[in-house]
Amino acid sequence: EVQLVESGGGLVQPGGSLRLSCVASGFTFDDYAIGWFRQAPGKEREGVSCISPRERITYYSDSVEGRFTISSDNAKNTVYLQMASLVPEDTAVYYCAAVEDPGGLLSLWKLWPFDYWGQGTQVTVSS
Repeated sequence: EVQLVESGGGLVQPGGSLRLSCVASGFTFDDYAIGWFRQAPGKEREGVSCISPRERITYYSDSVEGRFTISSDNAKNTVYLQMASLVPEDTAVYYCAAVEDPGGLLSLWKLWPFDYWGQGTQVTVSS
């Protein structure tokens, strides 16, 4: 059974940091790309970042470039999203998702139909 389990969300003040984790199981980790998405109340789901654990290639949305860092620990089947300089606009439920790594086409990750999704973790940025 494929499972993606997110953790690490919480309440943080503006300017603060959080690290989200996504632990994957039930599939061959190196064969899949992992993405982080978020959805704020009343807004559409937004792609945040994506990584190919096999190729060590990363992608970011413009809204988080330079503030967020995605990484993977392939031995632990885990992808991390280190978030810094958080602002209230980052408040959302954050989801990780997995899709068979499409190789060079992963640059289109925001449009790619991810197959598996986690349950989400709430991130709230507020003073």
